Formats: sequence, structure tokens, C-alpha cells
Amino acid sequence: MAKTVDMTTGSPAKHILRFAVPLLLGNLFQQFYNMVDTVIIGQYLGKTALASVGATGSICFMIIGLCLGLCAGFGIPIAQRFGARDYSEMRRYVANAAWTSIGLSVIITTTVLILCDNILQAMNTPSDIYDGSYTYVSILFMGIPLTIMYNLCASVVRAMGDSKTPLYFLIISSLLNILLDLAFVRPFGIAGPAWATVISQGVSGFLCLFYMRKRFRILRMEPGESRLSFPHVGRLLLQGLPMGLQYSITAIGSVILQTAVNGLGSAYVAAMTAGQKISIFFCCPYEALGNTAATYGGQNIGAGRPDRINKGLFALLFYGFVYAVVACGILFLFGGALSRLFMDQPDQFTEENAHLLLKYNSIFYFLLAIVNIVRFMIQGMGYSLLAITAGFFEMVARALVGFVFVPLYGYPAACLANPAAWIAADLFLITAYILIVRREKRKVLLT
Repeated sequence: MAKTVDMTTGSPAKHILRFAVPLLLGNLFQQFYNMVDTVIIGQYLGKTALASVGATGSICFMIIGLCLGLCAGFGIPIAQRFGARDYSEMRRYVANAAWTSIGLSVIITTTVLILCDNILQAMNTPSDIYDGSYTYVSILFMGIPLTIMYNLCASVVRAMGDSKTPLYFLIISSLLNILLDLAFVRPFGIAGPAWATVISQGVSGFLCLFYMRKRFRILRMEPGESRLSFPHVGRLLLQGLPMGLQYSITAIGSVILQTAVNGLGSAYVAAMTAGQKISIFFCCPYEALGNTAATYGGQNIGAGRPDRINKGLFALLFYGFVYAVVACGILFLFGGALSRLFMDQPDQFTEENAHLLLKYNSIFYFLLAIVNIVRFMIQGMGYSLLAITAGFFEMVARALVGFVFVPLYGYPAACLANPAAWIAADLFLITAYILIVRREKRKVLLT
């Protein structure tokens, strides 16, 4: 039987570190898909192709983020039942999460493929990169069922405290992705790296599924446990939809911002693409800490231990703040040099503007740490609807920058859109967290 981690006893800081490090490595490899795609496209196909990929970034964030949020949310009832040691009910949630994911895969994939062309036109995608953008993003959307399959399997395994197993499969698929990128980019152009990403994601998904089925005895279904249950589906959607919509609502602001940057021309789109890809890679630790917070919060609330929540939060924030200082120093010193990875030939304009975005964002990474850790902790405790509200604040902040400040002040204003969104979300989340913890402690005292 594969090893699980019970976070309801022992040192929160030790549990969190042991759980988060493999999760971080997994996130890094998952981001490696998009990073390698973009580097190879920029190196082999040039700045126009790089801008084509960049113009699709906010759309991908909106749709793929919806899928990631759904899968992460489905893991919360599973983590809570695991924490409560109610393994039969946990397996029912696992089975119904699978049924629900199959249905959502069909609906989401069909919808976005039909609307893809309309979305790109509405975003004012520059004509010189439009065809490349459409080709790239439509292929990625075809792979949505594979994305959901991997992230659901990984979410189930992580809900039981095992964050290492998905990492191994991501390492394999990342190496495969690099090989396929290099093999496909010249004969297929911008479509090659997109297909490489889809194929690699599928490999990691199937590997994780087969391993989970064979090695986790606790997941082996008893008679009747795999049956479709609408009450279980409802509970899963109650957790998953708010988390998915949180990403999508947040991404609406990013789409508006991307539309404003598109209006500045493909040169600025290319610069922002390089800067954002580097920034997303450096932000992976915050995704890992956030997912760790969700599992930690879910297990401890399921076990009736709200007294451990603050201890876990402070440990997570400590790790997040230390990393913020390190990341800021690296990006201030080497951000411009890192952006050259995405260029087929030296381009001072792209390098300087990519570096500008990295400097403006990294100064405020400590705010991003608070956003991810507090939001996911709240979600793990079962208050997923509040994530939509936090995402709404982020959306409004980014939209305000895109509608008002980018037309007035140009590209530098766009570089400050993320920090503005983090500030807006933090003001809400900190207040919500304090009230939730007090409520959970009162509930325990009354029982």
C-alpha cells in the first residue's frame, strides 16, 4: 500500500514541508510543459510565434484554470473523509468525482472549441498573430479531458497525504514533452509544441490512474460504492465549482488586461509573454503551498481539530515569505537574462520590458503568498464559496487596470495589474479567514 500522510497529529511545520516539497516539484514540472513550449517556439519560430502563444495565455488560464480548480475542489470532501477515517464514504466521493469529471470534460471541451474563434476576435488579437494563436489554443483545448484526468487522479492521491506519486509521472511526461517539442516544432510549426503538451499530459494522466488503481488498497471499491450518487455529486460540485469559478472569474480580469495589451501591438505581447512565463514558473511554490493548505485544512476540519489551523497557516506563510525574498532577488538580478531564453536573436525591447514586468511583480510576491495560502486554507475548511468573492476582487482590480490605466499609462501599468489584484484579494481573505476560524472553534466547543 502506498504511504499516506495524516496531518491531524504531530508538527504542522514538518508535515507541511514534507508534503509541499514533492508538490512543488510536481508544479514545476507541470509548468515546464508551457515553459518549454514557449522557449522552443521563440527560439525556432521567432518573436511573432512567441506573441501568438502569449496572446492565448489568459484564455488558457481561464479554461484550464477552471479544470484545475474543479479537480482541486473534488479533493476536499475526499480529504475530509480521509481525515475522519470514514473510508467507505471517501471511496464514494472518489467514484462520483470520476463520473462528474467525465461529464464536465465533454461539456467544457465542446463549448470552448465552438467559441474559441469568437473569443480571440473579441480580445482584439493582432492580425499578424491571429492564425498562430488559434492553432495553438484550439489544440490545447482538445486535450482538456486528459488534463482533467491527470489533475483528478493527482488530487485524490494528494487528499490522502501522498504528494510524491504524481511527481514521478510528471518528470517522465516533462522529459517526453521536451523530446516531442523538438521533434514536432519544425515539421508542424506552432502546432507541434501544442500537440507535444497534449500527448505528454495524457501520458502523466494514464500513469497516475494506473498506479492509483493498483497501489492504493484504500481506494479499492466495495460493492455499491462506485455507483453514481447525486447527493455526492452535489457535494463535489459545491466544492469544485467555486474553486473552478474562482480561477475563471480571476481570469476574466486577465482576459481584459490581455485585450488592452493586445492593443499595444505584438511587440508588447511578446515581451509580456516572456515575462509572464518566467513569473509563473517562479510562482510555482505558491501553488504548492496553496494545495498543501487545502489538504491540511481539509484533514484537520474533518478530524475536528480547528485548533491546529492557525499553526499550519503560520508555518505556510513563513515558508512563503522566505521564498518571496529569494525570488525577488533572483528576478531583479537575472530577469532580463532569463527572458533571452524565449528569443531566437537578441532583442533589447523584449528583454527590457519582460524584465520590467518581473521586477514589478516580484516585489509583491509576499502578497501572492497570502492570497494562495489563505484562500486554499479556507477552501480546505469547506468554505469554497468565499473563493468566488476573492476571485471577484482580483477580477475587478485587473479589469480596472486594463480598462483605465493601460490606455492612460501604457505597458508599465499592465505590469502592476497582478499586484493590484493581490492587494484586493488579500483585504477580503484575511478578514474572512479570521471569522471562519472563530466559527469553527465555537462549533467544536458546542459539540
